[in-house]
Amino acid sequence: MASGPLNENQVREYEENGFVLAKGFFDAEEIGLLRRAAKEDRELDQHSFGKGDGEGGTVRLSLWNHPGDTLYGMFARSESIVNSAEKLLGGEVYHYHSKMIMKDPKVGGAWTWHQDYGYWYQNGVLFPLLCSASIAVDPATRENGCLQVIRGSHGLGRIDHVLTGDQAGADMDRVNEVLKRMELVYVEMDPGDTLFFDCNLLHRSDQNHSDQPRWSMICCYNAASNDPYKESHHPRYTPLHKVPDSEIRATGLRRFGDTQSDVAWLHESKDESARSLKSQDQQQNP
Repeated sequence: MASGPLNENQVREYEENGFVLAKGFFDAEEIGLLRRAAKEDRELDQHSFGKGDGEGGTVRLSLWNHPGDTLYGMFARSESIVNSAEKLLGGEVYHYHSKMIMKDPKVGGAWTWHQDYGYWYQNGVLFPLLCSASIAVDPATRENGCLQVIRGSHGLGRIDHVLTGDQAGADMDRVNEVLKRMELVYVEMDPGDTLFFDCNLLHRSDQNHSDQPRWSMICCYNAASNDPYKESHHPRYTPLHKVPDSEIRATGLRRFGDTQSDVAWLHESKDESARSLKSQDQQQNP
């Protein structure tokens, strides 16, 4: 069963570094159910779309707004993960969205350097009171394009972002200077490990040139007090109903009866966070 919410030492580590890696946050049976469900899920596959990385590769992902009653929803609504987000954000949170990142062998694209708030700022979110929990479905290694983060970079505040391929990329002049002063960390993870990270943490990942897949599920949370001031493709405050961690296993065992009707899938045409930014060329030649 999930290990329980983050402890006070882990919360302090998150506050200092902008991230904390919770090893073995979900157990082998839970993550095995998630892996099998995700990789056999036609619905997930049919709703996936690609984002060009500006380096000749494409990242494939599925994105949905509401957690619903599926196995994916049980992970996103589980007491361990939601209570952790509430500790990190200082009070009630709601589900901003979840996504499955599908870095397939040899073809999985990169994510350029960015802050999540560089995307979400465009959606009427006034404060950077959001965090993400990235759950390793497969092993994440340097060879298959694990996440890279810059320790402490959440303290920089929001950096300007422009379009890089189909993705929002941080101003690379600034990022290159940051890398001279701050530590780059490759976050290698075993299945079930969960990385909690701040929405202003600079992060990226390389293309997957290995023979091994790297799938991960990322659950994103916004503070209830940070309700966006305008409508966007991600939801405004919607009460989040937590479930006991035991519901992950129970729901996984009956997963083929899951309904996908209430998750509010987001298709590429509706994912406006990056497209609302100007491209580098547009910024240089207004």
